[in-house]
Amino acid sequence: MSTTPSTRLRYRAGALLLAAGAVVTLAGCASAADAGTPSADGTVRIGTASNGAATETTVTVREDEALHDALPADVARSGKLVIGVGALPSGFPPLAFTGDDQKTLTGSEPDLGRLVAAKLGLEADVQNATWDNLFVGIDGGKFDAGFSNITVTEQRKEKYDFASYRRDDLALQVPASSDLAFDGDPSVLAGKTVAVSSGTNQEKILLDWKADLAAQGKTITVKYYPDGNAVKLALDSGKIDAYFGPNPTVAYQNTLGKDGANPTKTAGTYSGAGESLQGLIAATTKKGSGLAEPIQGAIDELVEDGTYAEWLRAYNLSNEAVERSELNPEGLPLDAG
Repeated sequence: MSTTPSTRLRYRAGALLLAAGAVVTLAGCASAADAGTPSADGTVRIGTASNGAATETTVTVREDEALHDALPADVARSGKLVIGVGALPSGFPPLAFTGDDQKTLTGSEPDLGRLVAAKLGLEADVQNATWDNLFVGIDGGKFDAGFSNITVTEQRKEKYDFASYRRDDLALQVPASSDLAFDGDPSVLAGKTVAVSSGTNQEKILLDWKADLAAQGKTITVKYYPDGNAVKLALDSGKIDAYFGPNPTVAYQNTLGKDGANPTKTAGTYSGAGESLQGLIAATTKKGSGLAEPIQGAIDELVEDGTYAEWLRAYNLSNEAVERSELNPEGLPLDAG
């Protein structure tokens, strides 16, 4: 995602609001009582009220006192981690959206924030905002950290510190019956018809592949559709061979349609940063606040004890797993379009 609405889609691969044709309206902030806020014994619920976007899972997170002691003094005194999510006015399942109870801010992003808070011995205070106001809130101290599918970029590193937790990937979605397998080599798409959303990062990548193959006398036919429903109908009818879009969106569609008449699957993934760099999604804090380091430590412990894997598995996002959290990793370059 980017820092402006016009380029946000280019960094995060766009079309998240069209997942499975569902438009979900967010009701605002989730209270401590209606989401996966840790209980006194460290129990956290993953996927609460997610309406099929996740398998609801209960885990127990043990506080790390050393990480708690490493927190900035003001955060430790407050007893809570104020987590910003930039998902207003409409959510983007399975990442962040209002649940089927019409009040719970659910999704993979706020749930990971709650898990991190529990590891740090803090109460999770998850608050929703627009994308722009998420960063304003981090800048002004309203939010301690953003957990909102934020891609690490070199430009953002000038103002923020990052603790990575997930790969930033695109996915090739195909009918479940398809034998198409994609390992990052675009030559397998020669002769295929692929749908993509206009004005997005994945469109740029796909058109670059098309140009490269054209130089070899091969062709990719690129199709555009107005929304996710139209793409799904085109897949179901055989008008297209595949859809190239954000991995979380594809995972969500695959999950919702697995028991339907026309199930889909992921044929392969590709870094949203392109061939030369693995894009990363990260917890985002104000630069120099001292929070990124303990958050990184909390994520690493969640990886080590298996809670991280359970979180990803609940949201069908295991293919975006990282081996460890990185502090301020290499991000998309300043000239990334």
